[in-house]
Amino acid sequence: MMAPLFKTGVIGELGFVIAALLVGFGFGFFLEQGGLANARKLTRQFYLSDFTVLRVMFTAIVVAMLGLYGLALLGWLDMGLLYLNPTYTWPMIAGGLLVGLGFAVGGYCPGTGVVAAITGRLDGIAFLGGAFLGVFVFAELYELLEPFALSGFLGRDVTLDGWLGLQPGVIVLLVVLMAIGAFWGSGKLEARFGDKEPTP
Repeated sequence: MMAPLFKTGVIGELGFVIAALLVGFGFGFFLEQGGLANARKLTRQFYLSDFTVLRVMFTAIVVAMLGLYGLALLGWLDMGLLYLNPTYTWPMIAGGLLVGLGFAVGGYCPGTGVVAAITGRLDGIAFLGGAFLGVFVFAELYELLEPFALSGFLGRDVTLDGWLGLQPGVIVLLVVLMAIGAFWGSGKLEARFGDKEPTP
């Protein structure tokens, strides 16, 4: 059996949809259980007092990366069949800055905003409404924004190892070391600023 299961025909469209729903519900459940659907907990990161978000996201990245790399080494995953988003340098940088600004101001990222809205938090509902409004405005203005939206195109298969000219295993090691450093550094910051609370 070779992954990805859908592209290799192991599961059909119905199986793909069911798997996506299960993964989505599981992701949302654990975000809520971890307190990451609470804007106060999320914004504590900007006060340097609680880096749960950083640790959760880095853990997810490392686990997924090690899983994919390990499965590829074992011959159970065809990395060439994985979909990679096309890389558009300037709109991606602008989008990252806007998402970061929205996170700082609204207290949520898109995923945590959805979980907060589903659990009935009014600020989460307002945040999600703002996200949908932004999508609508972008769609309506797309013809005007299209030259910028398609600028800085680097290709459809840009990866860190290819971009930096390093072996995939070296990238895996560097990201793991980066995560360890981030965990250590965030722990030091929490020890120093952990008594700070965001203003209600």
